[in-house]
Amino acid sequence: MLAQSDLTRYFKIIQNKIPGQLIIQMTDHCNALCPQCGMRKTADFQRSILEVDKIKRYIDKAAENGVEAISFTGGEPMLFFKQLVELIDHAAKAGIEYIRTGTNGYMLRYGKSEDEFQSRVRRVVDALAKTKLRNFWISIDSADPKTHEEMRGFDGLIKGIEKVVPMFHEAGLYPSANLGINRNLGGPRTMAIFQEPGQQDDQYLERFHDEFCAGFDRFYRFVKDMGFTTVNMCYPMSVGTGNDELASVYTATSIDKVVNFSRQERVQLFNALLQVVPQYRSELRIFTPLASLYALKKQYQEGKDLGYGCRGGVDFFFVDSKDGKTYPCGFRGDENLGDYDQLDMSTVDRNDTCNKCDWECFRDPSFLFGPFLEGIRTPISLFRKLKKEPLFFDLWRCDLAYYQACELFSGRKAPDYGKLQNFLRERPSILN
Repeated sequence: MLAQSDLTRYFKIIQNKIPGQLIIQMTDHCNALCPQCGMRKTADFQRSILEVDKIKRYIDKAAENGVEAISFTGGEPMLFFKQLVELIDHAAKAGIEYIRTGTNGYMLRYGKSEDEFQSRVRRVVDALAKTKLRNFWISIDSADPKTHEEMRGFDGLIKGIEKVVPMFHEAGLYPSANLGINRNLGGPRTMAIFQEPGQQDDQYLERFHDEFCAGFDRFYRFVKDMGFTTVNMCYPMSVGTGNDELASVYTATSIDKVVNFSRQERVQLFNALLQVVPQYRSELRIFTPLASLYALKKQYQEGKDLGYGCRGGVDFFFVDSKDGKTYPCGFRGDENLGDYDQLDMSTVDRNDTCNKCDWECFRDPSFLFGPFLEGIRTPISLFRKLKKEPLFFDLWRCDLAYYQACELFSGRKAPDYGKLQNFLRERPSILN
């Protein structure tokens, strides 16, 4: 028998709707040095933070709109830890089920003494565990500890995170390791793989692919050994990819080569992930859906999309910290929709999807829900596409089964490795 929440989602799909998501950038203040982000502390711009009362109004409106997921992001949201906890509690009281936030890890780094470290991180762990926060991510940039700490500008990060992950588990919160894909992800060896776009011949791209396969493999093993049970990949947050239509308002972007990839390199990146992710699905809960990777690879390789555009501005919205205004996503900064609590959802064009960026927060769920929407509204179209793209639908069906085995990646539950073991046997039928 269908639960009430399942019925609600089913009726939403009939109306060309999927579970809504709101990303609220609390602040663009940051204390890290990350070269892959335009909000690093050395960036020269006036910093901002949204008023707590305004965010609460937006949360209440989101609940009224039926939004199921809210993410509090930055900058570094934990620079304003008291306000962050207050907002998490407010979202829970408003009835938001999926509440998420994360950190660059600065509060979790190992200090000069064990006593100081334990006292500091225990306050963080206990405060977050007492809330109804569902998912908490910790950024990890590289499988090489020295490289990660140099990128972030903090000593003692890896040692501190290794010590704090079990503390979170004991408190009933299972953090996710979050990798923003960059050339340092496998350590100095992957950073060495760089040529200007005009010089990238087949030999270079083959080497690029092989090194990034090895780099992703090292990264998954590294975070698993650190004690993480869940991992997420953020697709390259870069500008300068040849798409002049983008006008980023979310400044987690950079022109630094560490995070900029050509179209040909992106094909190899997504292909490398397609090969490596299935190898670890029986050991880690990995957010990254294979169907989405396949679609992005195809888009960059052939210039074609599968017809499941991102639903940013339809079901998903982004609130910027600088002006407190709403945008379809962090990359469509020329489409100011005004204050979120004044947004009239009845005026939203529910077919106005796009594929201008790779932002996984919105693209991945759009791909996962796309076939459902198409099957209900235009089943003949879905049938034709299934015949034309059988691999995409094989990956999509496997993703759905995997997401169910992961209990939709609940950060409040330990993984069921018995269920995940089923995906060790699935690899040959998927990609081989």
